[in-house]
Amino acid sequence: MNSGVAAETPDLHGAYPRLSDEQIDRLSAHSERRPTQRGDLLFEEGQRVHEFFVILAGKVAVVEGYGGPEEQTLRVHGAGRFLGELGLLAGQASPLTAVVVEPGEVLAVPVDWLREVVRQDVVLGDLILRAYLVRRSLLIGLGAGFRIVGSCYSPDARRLREFAARNRLPYRWTDVEQDEQAEELLRRFGVAPSETPVVILHGDVVLRNPSNAELAAALGLGHRTPENISCDLAVVGAGPAGLAAAVYGASEGLTTTVLEGLAAGGQAGTSSRIENYLGFPAGISGAELAERAVLQADKFGAQINVPAAAKALSVRDGHYVISVEGGSDVTCRAVVLATGVHYRRLQVPGIEPFEGAGVYYAATLHEARMCRFDPVAVVGGGNSAGQATVFLADHTECVYLVVREADLGENMSRYLVEQVEHHPRVELLMHSEVRRVNGTKALDSLVVEDNQDGTRRTVPARALFVFIGATPCTQWLSDAIALDERGSILTGSDAMRATDLWQHVGRPPYFLETSLPGVFAAGDVRSGSIKRVASAVGEGSMAVRLVHEHVDRPAGSNRQQRVSAPQSSS
Repeated sequence: MNSGVAAETPDLHGAYPRLSDEQIDRLSAHSERRPTQRGDLLFEEGQRVHEFFVILAGKVAVVEGYGGPEEQTLRVHGAGRFLGELGLLAGQASPLTAVVVEPGEVLAVPVDWLREVVRQDVVLGDLILRAYLVRRSLLIGLGAGFRIVGSCYSPDARRLREFAARNRLPYRWTDVEQDEQAEELLRRFGVAPSETPVVILHGDVVLRNPSNAELAAALGLGHRTPENISCDLAVVGAGPAGLAAAVYGASEGLTTTVLEGLAAGGQAGTSSRIENYLGFPAGISGAELAERAVLQADKFGAQINVPAAAKALSVRDGHYVISVEGGSDVTCRAVVLATGVHYRRLQVPGIEPFEGAGVYYAATLHEARMCRFDPVAVVGGGNSAGQATVFLADHTECVYLVVREADLGENMSRYLVEQVEHHPRVELLMHSEVRRVNGTKALDSLVVEDNQDGTRRTVPARALFVFIGATPCTQWLSDAIALDERGSILTGSDAMRATDLWQHVGRPPYFLETSLPGVFAAGDVRSGSIKRVASAVGEGSMAVRLVHEHVDRPAGSNRQQRVSAPQSSS
């Protein structure tokens, strides 16, 4: 740190608000006032932070790489402001260091007491949460945080970047193929190019090609544990339906465990802006909706495990057992399956080398940052494609929207159609399909064919975003649950017709109940569901109500012990 005291950073988009005297007084109970001296560290990069700091006097700098060769001051805060970002509430390790640059005084608020205060004071709670959400977005935009070093052609490098992006983790990408400083950086840490990808944490910790679980553990992400878990309710999948089930299950007294293989939010978490979700007239990004829901579920005591991919479902001693990758089991009285769907891959010549490195199935700030100022293309005619197009058009030079249908309104909501059609940087290619992608080391163009007259044109594109429908994530269930011809989970009367198990149960299945009593399905994975965020949230909450109906029935009336154990697959 230099000897001078930097000026306070201006407030940006509500990221650095100042607390009122009344709000500080509310936080003061059960908190400690501490004098500070220049150079004091309030928290350090790589450590979990257990206190919420309010600056009462003096100034504090927020620094990346403190004490290292790449030290950088990101923000400076004065009296009335508070420190930290979203990881504080989520229990993650801090990506930054807070160092006093002008002596004064701080209020140290235990995080547990902070949670109690904001639970009672909605205005204060929303102020802090909103600031933390914006700060996380700003950090991601800056490319701050841990560093991933590898080749853009490496599948493991793509995997790590996707995991970081989907979990909204601030990180910096260094491409050994294009960054001239990459070789020097690897030499400094004693890493050979053949050992990449590597993750560099806290300035000096090197993880060589870590698994997602290893990276999550190093960052303090989620509650991932190798130990077996026993609970009332297991929720598989943390999209809108799963998170809703977690919130309502935990808030209504059920010990609730959530298993998520990649990141909270599901496919909705990749939506840049959801504008037709009730209660958010200005719209909300899928990532922000997921982050709010995760914090809400955590507040009620739900245990969210990320990454924790379910691999089998079986019955043992009258309870359901979900086997999790890594060897642990979750034993529960009831299950909500909310695994959602994954986008279909585009099958055209030349596309394989660019999967995850030019061809993407999500359009978040992470992808937008990588193709800034370049022309890009979006394939698809539904709401996901429309949302991605509008979002990318605000960050790139030009967006070509390739739609197979002749009418944009056939599968897209009217509000999105109007935005797409009137955006000056969007060019519509109707009744058209991609026939080939071109490029050597990087994607540079697409061959697009008009499916009415057969003419072809070459469209410049440095990135391709694909939204062409989805497939239910039910492969792991094998023969455990009755599915329809598309792989979606049958529920209610459809599930009853698909199996004879219900003849022994003594009641028909509830509306969201599957072919197994006490196992429910909610959201996009359910056969016949409405593919909307709002309906997924509604089904997740409704499923919990039906879980109560199942577990509260008089002993013996469910007769689950007579249900044959479903086959499981590893």
